[in-house]
Order: sequence, then C-alpha cells, then structure tokens
Amino acid sequence: MKRRSVLAGLTALLSGGCSKLAETGPMSSLLASAEDWNRGLHDLMGRERGALAREFAPDDISPTFRGNGSVDPQEPDYVRHATAGFADWRLAVTGLVTTPLSLSLAELKAMPQRTQITRHDCVEGWSAIGQWKGPQLSLLLERAGLQEQARFIVFRCADKLGGSQYYESVDLLDAFHPQTIVAHELNGEPLPVKNGAPLRMRIERQLGYKHAKYLTGIEAVASLDDIAGGKGGYWEDRGNYQWYAGI
Repeated sequence: MKRRSVLAGLTALLSGGCSKLAETGPMSSLLASAEDWNRGLHDLMGRERGALAREFAPDDISPTFRGNGSVDPQEPDYVRHATAGFADWRLAVTGLVTTPLSLSLAELKAMPQRTQITRHDCVEGWSAIGQWKGPQLSLLLERAGLQEQARFIVFRCADKLGGSQYYESVDLLDAFHPQTIVAHELNGEPLPVKNGAPLRMRIERQLGYKHAKYLTGIEAVASLDDIAGGKGGYWEDRGNYQWYAGI
C-alpha cells in the first residue's frame, strides 16, 4: 500500500503539477524521462508479471462516487442514446484485427463477467472505492483476433472536451491485464451518466484519466503517432499529463 501511494504521488507531481513547465523544452525532456523511469520501475516491480491492483471488501465501498471531466455530454448522438436508455448503443472493435466487431450492450453482458472492488485515484488528488462489473478487455481482443502488428489499444469516446473528441490508449500489457475491463455497472447498478454510461474502461493500475468513459470504440493500432496529437490521449496531447500513469 505504501509503495502504491508513493508512486501515485510521484506520478501526480511529475504530470499534473508540472503541466505549465512542461511547455518548455528542457522540462518537457525531463518529464518524458520521468515517464520512462516510472514505467520502467513498474515493469521491474511486476507490471509484466500481471501484478494486481488491490481489491477491497464491500464494506469499503465509498458512499458516493463523484464524476469528473465530462459528466453530462451534450453531443446530439449521445443525448439521443441516453434518452433511449442506450438500447441501440454499439461498441466497435476495429483496427488491426482479423474480425472487426460491433457489440450491443446485451452481447457484452452475455460474455463472461468480472466483478472487482477497486480504488479510483484521480490525478487531481481525490480517490473513491467502487465495485465495477464487465467483461475483460482481453476477451474482446481475443474474439476480434489481434493482428501481429498491433502494439496499442485506443479507446474512442462519445464525449468532447473543448471541441475535441476524448480518447485514451494503453499498451498490450495493460490491455490484457486481468483487471482491465469494459465496465457497464458501478456498485451493482448500470453506470450513471456522470460516471461514463453506458460503458467505460477500468485500467486499474493507472490513474483515473486513463479510464475512458462513454466508450464507443476500441481500436488496435501499431503506433500512436498519427492519432490526434500523437501522444496517446486527450490530456497527453495537450501536455497536461503523461501517457503512462501507473500507480
């Protein structure tokens, strides 16, 4: 627990606390080196061996689980789906796969499910414990069949911030981690809109901004260079946070 707290603090300091300084060349290089150091440290401490994030007991669940970032998307397509109770929502699995998928919520719920009670750590300094349920991302990727060139998984989202579509990404180590799930439930109920309804990612070994909400697509790619700003995520493209946010 102590190790987790120390690493979370270092990540928050090096990413969120230094976002203004990151605009300068020397500091940008320093933060890039810090990110490599952080990811390397996690690898040495068991990231490649599938070390699990801590799971909690039902009595530990927080009384409320706040929303953050987008909490009520007003994009017309999303509003239409929300009004209809997400009855026609589809999740696309595309990119470097042999069998592209388009899955309904019913099909996702019919897959083997994982339930886990974990702590969500926000880079802004707050935490909450919640119970999440959904299929493991690995099951979707195995069904779609990753092509040999695939190196990263990109998460496409329905919400926009500042006029730009939100997105995130992870490497295959985190994509195939047993606690990486496509969640459709929080605390035994369908996801609330403020928490990402109807689908969101849970990337339990990384900070909260990596847990993409309002999920519409999962795309396997060989490189992140040509996607949006080329840094692998909405906040990363803007120099606010680092791509790897391990805790």
